[in-house]
Amino acid sequence: MLRILNFINGEFLESCEISSSGLEVFEPATGSVYAILEDSSPRDVDLAVGAAREAFKTWKKTTLEERARVMREIASGIRKNSERLAAAESRDQGKPISLARSVDIPRAASNFDFFASAIEQSRDHSFHNEEGVFHYSKRKPVGVAGLISPWNLPLYLLTWKIAPAIACGNTVVAKCSELTPMTANILCEIIQKSSLPKGVVNLVHGSGLNVGRAICAHPEIPLISFTGSTQTALDIQKQAAVHFKKLSLELGGKNPTLIFEDCDYEQALNTAVRASFTNQGEICLCGSRLYVQSSIREKFVKDFVELAKIWKPGDPSREETKMGALVSKEHREKVLSYIEKARDLGGEIICGGKVPQFQSELDGGYFVEPTVITGLKNSCAVIQEEIFGPVVTIGSFDTEAQAIELANDSKYGLSASVWTTDLGRAQRVSQNLEAGMVWVNTWMKRDLRTPFGGVKASGVGREGGEYSLEFYTEEQNITLCWDPVLQ
Repeated sequence: MLRILNFINGEFLESCEISSSGLEVFEPATGSVYAILEDSSPRDVDLAVGAAREAFKTWKKTTLEERARVMREIASGIRKNSERLAAAESRDQGKPISLARSVDIPRAASNFDFFASAIEQSRDHSFHNEEGVFHYSKRKPVGVAGLISPWNLPLYLLTWKIAPAIACGNTVVAKCSELTPMTANILCEIIQKSSLPKGVVNLVHGSGLNVGRAICAHPEIPLISFTGSTQTALDIQKQAAVHFKKLSLELGGKNPTLIFEDCDYEQALNTAVRASFTNQGEICLCGSRLYVQSSIREKFVKDFVELAKIWKPGDPSREETKMGALVSKEHREKVLSYIEKARDLGGEIICGGKVPQFQSELDGGYFVEPTVITGLKNSCAVIQEEIFGPVVTIGSFDTEAQAIELANDSKYGLSASVWTTDLGRAQRVSQNLEAGMVWVNTWMKRDLRTPFGGVKASGVGREGGEYSLEFYTEEQNITLCWDPVLQ
């Protein structure tokens, strides 16, 4: 049985908690245990922080060119191991290997390349408003960055944090989800073989209760970047507030898709299905609330269901599989409970809603059919709460104002999609939506320079491009005066 160890000061180490037998890591597609993960303690976090603090003394002094060179070296290592990483991500998380191969792993490498270029192109600011006085600002690394990443896009989102953190001269103590540690472990192998100095990147495995809280509460970690649930973020804020830590919180979403009668129908239909069920609906940007203009609703619902049936769950390791397994047994039970709740509330399950049967070892896995629900009130829990699975609801609207009202009727505000060929409507609706990101006539088109983040219960702060560089640094202003008369 594979044992996944902590990575501290450039070495793979067992936990200080010698009495622990470790945490079981399950393969979502079969429900079987295939690895044992270190069940670490706050003592392990202390050890990692010590290594990171020592490494920071020299890493913060390295040139931008040297940091960029090392980061491109890591990106190259990811690409050389891309097939191994894709297979591990698929087995560990349950996603189709085709998705891991085409999106998750390439993006992880791109994250390092992107921020290598970003720091090379960054610049400080200067101000000169009177003779003999010169003001300039300089961005400096914060110190040890505490990074906590989720299970839905394990390597993709872990590197989205590590890359800008070390690019800016910080060192890292990271925690990936205990459900999906495999690609993080392989990344540490790649880092160990690179010329990145020991202690710059450290990874401590374990539960959120033991390791996550220890990172967030540690007095020598001044910065926390977290991606995960809104409820967990509330606890993080309490832990971090005592030490006035910098926080970046990328949280949940219950994203609306607004489909107007003048849309490009086929494009809207196909993309809405993809936005609903990609990665089993386990993406914070999935469009799980669909609102269709009444004049085309009946046809749209019929066509949507026909396409949804094509997204049959299957073996994630097979190239043709479009939808894999949910990440855990507990998460599947949560998803199924919302489907049952929809039935109790009088909703109609017009597609899916069941656990598929395979007559193979896959019957032990955590699969749910793509599910489409209609007939629910917008105020009900199924529409208002984040399910994070292959479950979508379809409602209707008559007017533009009603569409906006329905879309904004949520405590979340991460993203939204608008489908219309009317440019004026696209602008009006987009600007009136309470969402950090709005896609018009598309979904999931990303530019790494643009701000990523939400409003309301969907998060605090922004990631991406200069926004990440600002978060992982502190700006210092220095004023020089060389004329004694002006003293």
